[in-house]
Amino acid sequence: MANLNDEDKNNKESKIPEKKEKKELSIEEKLKDTEDKLLRSLAELENQRKRFEKDIKEAIEFGGFNFAKENLVILDNLQRAYISIKNDPTFKENKDLEKFLNNIQIIEKDLISIFKKNKIEKIHAVDKKFDPNFHQAMTEVENDKVEAGTIVQEIQSGYMLGNRLLRPSLVAVSKKASKTDKK
Repeated sequence: MANLNDEDKNNKESKIPEKKEKKELSIEEKLKDTEDKLLRSLAELENQRKRFEKDIKEAIEFGGFNFAKENLVILDNLQRAYISIKNDPTFKENKDLEKFLNNIQIIEKDLISIFKKNKIEKIHAVDKKFDPNFHQAMTEVENDKVEAGTIVQEIQSGYMLGNRLLRPSLVAVSKKASKTDKK
């Protein structure tokens, strides 16, 4: 019986190290798992920091978007006033008309200069191919002299704020003359 007891002890002793090895493996697995979670958390924090930096940059860059858009109306009205006063027959007799018109042009140039300093640029549309990303077609004009889809008239200027569209250009686009009109 001593042999059986010795064998049982040997079997128990041999099983104990196996359990310790399993525990060691599970500790290593837990360590790897914890390390993986830590790396993922650090990566998430870095991504969040980058998102916040991007949001802050955009807020600084485009924070005045609505303000800039509203100020385009001032430039539009100034240009309309210039044309209206210049073409009004009652003002043509006034000797100070040219001085007044020159002052309006100076104000217009100053306003355009302020826009440029703040990355507000006019979209040049006439004689360009129509692009719905920058232009809004208001009418089509029959014109065989230019390729169909070419902008032939700008009704209202469009503007960009940096690389963002502030306001699309309102344009007239050419189309081929219809065959029924030629007869």
